[in-house]
Amino acid sequence: MSACVPAHADSARTEHVHPPHGPPPRGPRRFRVAGADVSAAVAVFLIALPLSLGIALATGAPLQAGLVAAAVGGIVAGRIGGCPLQVSGPAAGLTVVTADLIQQYGWRTTCAITVLAGLAQLGLGCLRVARSALAVSPAIVHGMLAGIGVTIAVAQLHIVLGGTPQSSVPDNLVALPAQLANLRPADVAVSVLTLTLLTFWPRVPGRAGRLLGKLPAALIAVAGATAVAALAGLRLPKVDLPSWSSHALATLPDGPVLGLVAAVLTTTLVCSVQSLLGAVAVDKLVAARPGLTGRVKRSNLDRELLGQGAANIVSGSLGGLPIAGVAVRSSANVAAGAVSRNSTMLHGVLVVIAALLLVPALELIPLASLAALVMAVGLKMVSLNHIRTVTRHREVLVYAVTTIGVVFLGVLEGVALGIAVAVGVALHRLTRMRITHHESEGVHHVHVRGQLTFLAVPRLSRILHHVPHGTTAVVELDGSFMDHAAYETLHDWQKTHTAQGGSVDITGRRPGTRISEPADTDNCRCRPWTPWRNHQCERPPTAPPPGTGRPDSTGDAADTASGSADGRELARGISAFQRNTAPLVRGELARLAREGQQPSQLFLTCADSRVVTSMITSSGPGDLFVVRNVGNFVPLPGEKGGDDSVAAAIEYAVDVLKVRSITVCGHSGCGAMQTLLSAEPGGRQTPLKRWLRHGLPSLERLPEDDGTRPRLAGRGPADPAEQLCLANVVQQLEHLRAHESVSRALGAGDLELHGMYFHVGEAQAYLLAGDGGEAVFQRVLETDLTV
Repeated sequence: MSACVPAHADSARTEHVHPPHGPPPRGPRRFRVAGADVSAAVAVFLIALPLSLGIALATGAPLQAGLVAAAVGGIVAGRIGGCPLQVSGPAAGLTVVTADLIQQYGWRTTCAITVLAGLAQLGLGCLRVARSALAVSPAIVHGMLAGIGVTIAVAQLHIVLGGTPQSSVPDNLVALPAQLANLRPADVAVSVLTLTLLTFWPRVPGRAGRLLGKLPAALIAVAGATAVAALAGLRLPKVDLPSWSSHALATLPDGPVLGLVAAVLTTTLVCSVQSLLGAVAVDKLVAARPGLTGRVKRSNLDRELLGQGAANIVSGSLGGLPIAGVAVRSSANVAAGAVSRNSTMLHGVLVVIAALLLVPALELIPLASLAALVMAVGLKMVSLNHIRTVTRHREVLVYAVTTIGVVFLGVLEGVALGIAVAVGVALHRLTRMRITHHESEGVHHVHVRGQLTFLAVPRLSRILHHVPHGTTAVVELDGSFMDHAAYETLHDWQKTHTAQGGSVDITGRRPGTRISEPADTDNCRCRPWTPWRNHQCERPPTAPPPGTGRPDSTGDAADTASGSADGRELARGISAFQRNTAPLVRGELARLAREGQQPSQLFLTCADSRVVTSMITSSGPGDLFVVRNVGNFVPLPGEKGGDDSVAAAIEYAVDVLKVRSITVCGHSGCGAMQTLLSAEPGGRQTPLKRWLRHGLPSLERLPEDDGTRPRLAGRGPADPAEQLCLANVVQQLEHLRAHESVSRALGAGDLELHGMYFHVGEAQAYLLAGDGGEAVFQRVLETDLTV
């Protein structure tokens, strides 16, 4: 088999899932397009048409080139690519690169460069290196897109004002005052109208807004501006589509070899990275759509590269723009209900029909309206959310350098600068360390924070030299790595200091081991995570102390009976935190103390000690606002004799903290569910019994056996308790919706609700997909990418 054949070459065939109990198909299958794919294709086509013309205008290419790229991206990349719902075509991220190529080499040579870039993508797809592209720092990618967005916006601003853009951002900025002094009112009016419609069309309130919102804002903005310009009789530069018979095609590349090679590499890099990141983003959108996960396969990134390469070869050969996955169209495709790659291909067919039959209508569009549309797209590429993300991860320097480099030097140069700065930041973090020395009660303490490498040897030697001969010294190593040079330096000083009558105690690392992995002593095989299991080392369990019903895991029955062992364990845990963890999180906690908490999620779960929220969700300080109670219940608001503590936490999280999602998490072996199943009616009402009445609605769901019971994907419930746990998660989500603050936020689209089930014995999380008549908890895999 050829190396170029994708590992899942039959994925297009497996996208159409037949009913599990239906008869096998007989004879040749007829090609059918689902109604959802047709409606999605129309929605994407209405967005793609004005954007394709606008991007072609921004690059300086023939306007037909944008339509050719949109059609080829939909049909070729849609059919061959590895991401079924990703829509490819001319992308704003390629605007700057293409404009530079056209200015330097001309249009026909640019088409040839597009073909060569497609061949390079085919080669990368055959080598199966698509995943390697995801190793690029997100700060570099976001910085590149932001720089491209700034370049687009500044250039299109000149067209919006009625002028002509220059070749670079500095030239455009220098020429801007003169352009403002000589602006053309008609162009400005059409542009302002376009931007106004683009901004406020999605914000029309009420039922009318929901109906009108089904029409793309980009289409309405351009169509509205065109209609007003035509009715007002404004004389403006408009779209000019020459006859297809005179359309320029690719020719042999003409120019310096090194320059052409750099151009091909730049085009390949931007096309590939944008397409692959777009495919990953589409996977996340698909995972968020209930009922779609099982029908659409996860993206095959190597196959996606092959599809993008084939599309660029065809587009360049036919005189089209370079092609990449387009985020705006892909998200619209998923949101419109597409269920297969047929929607992407059909949208390409609609572009072909429009290019052949709608030329008179397209030539009514003012260029100022298209420029305003593309300028808005460029400004959106400078995402505040991305800036907040890179700032939170302390990569704002990489982002800023990449953005500035792309704006003032070019895409390839800016990305190269970003990579260099990212490497420098990584090396700085690796070598960053702090060594302190102080004396306390005659003992000299040397504290080393950070990684001990050869770069730190001079500073370490200088500090150790300050420790007087013949004294007691304690060297505390607080890091995760020590290289050979640092070890030799420390070991030699220890021998010398000891020989001169002093004593040295090195803590935090034993010779020959990593700092984070202490050497085995007395057959103890503990690792840093073992305190979670409430033991110090793996020793044979002893008989349980009388009346406890559990073995003594520490092996010291007397201490356990007296309670002193538990107290010492708590103190040891706190001491370990202060010694090992506090230095690592002190800076982040100090930031949270200054800025206040800004969690993105409210996580409501059971008080069971085996459910460790931060471990399950890989979250840290400030990430989750956690509410815990017995049974993860959400009492209905206003319930007689109810409990306001949960409602108060919900109101605070939604209205004050502005969390964007709420998760209700149940778990296996829940004592509250077992008590509900075994409880006898009547009897003395204890606080626990009064609280468990909030679970009675969940208990009432169990007798229903009409196929609507919540279930785990792939298997039935292990026992009635597990079935009740699943039903309880769904029931508490219904209770959540009854709270005023939650209902209001859901209606405004500011909040999402999620259900989760954690199987303790399997250490496996399940997320609720679907609701109402079909509530299925899907298994979360190690390779799943989440938002």
